[in-house]
Amino acid sequence: MDADAADTVAFDAPGYFRFYKSGKIERLNRSPILPVGVDEATGVTSKDVVLDAGTGLSVRLYLPNLQEKPSAKLPVLVYFHGGSFLIGSAKDATYHAYVNALAAAAGVLAVSVDYRLAPEHPLPAAYDDSWAALRWAASAQDGWIAEHGDMSRLFLAGDSAGANIVHDMLMRAAASVDDGSPRVEGAILLHPWFSGSTPIEGEPPAATMVTGLLWSYACPGAAGGADDPRMNPLAPGAPALEKLGCVRMLVTAGLEDGLAARNRAYHDAVAGSSWSGNAAWLGSDGEGHVFFLQKPGCENAKQLMDRIVEFIAGA
Repeated sequence: MDADAADTVAFDAPGYFRFYKSGKIERLNRSPILPVGVDEATGVTSKDVVLDAGTGLSVRLYLPNLQEKPSAKLPVLVYFHGGSFLIGSAKDATYHAYVNALAAAAGVLAVSVDYRLAPEHPLPAAYDDSWAALRWAASAQDGWIAEHGDMSRLFLAGDSAGANIVHDMLMRAAASVDDGSPRVEGAILLHPWFSGSTPIEGEPPAATMVTGLLWSYACPGAAGGADDPRMNPLAPGAPALEKLGCVRMLVTAGLEDGLAARNRAYHDAVAGSSWSGNAAWLGSDGEGHVFFLQKPGCENAKQLMDRIVEFIAGA
């Protein structure tokens, strides 16, 4: 490929990133990286832990204010950020603010995973990093988790590509049950990023095209393209949903999101399978993809947070 062709933009997501034919990505308007410490608004304390200096895998932990109950044992929630596997960080302002608020509202000890991004690190790097971080959290090697975490109440959560990761973690947990795999009580899939080679009923064809293209950047050469079971859990030949490694699940969507129909189809397939757990659904009227990150103070975002809190509490 000559230099001019290599510098041609292959895909432009205005305000987020540009992909070039050379395979290079240009990340735009990056959210600033915020330091750890005590959050004045919530009283939550955060810290970073490097899990693998070689790969750069790290996590950011969030501990709610325990002044009134210093010996309290808290549910542990492992969070995976979104961004099409291409952008985002557990340490950026968007996710730092959101996980801070989530830890405070739900009273959980949160572990937010900073996995490697594609295309520099194509999939399965993000999945492998996330699995390593989940197993690390479940091992309670960290002092905060050992002292304040209740590993019998382990939850996974993520938005968009992070919710896609949640699904992969649940399948891995089920497949590794004899290998000391962590027991997950609940999974929260916020606007999960799933796709397929053809649109399903109610799904805009443009959404299928764009998500399939982005998947090809994140996971080049994936078997079946967008029908790879990791991207399309409902594809023919995908592992049976009855194997999902959790007891309860909450799936959510913005009903104006191009992914909403596929999010609902995933929930309905899980609920209609022979999986022994319980699947709940929440659709937010008039809202688009991961709206709660851009406008956390709106009424629908508050309702979503309330539902997450109820779910973690067992309601």
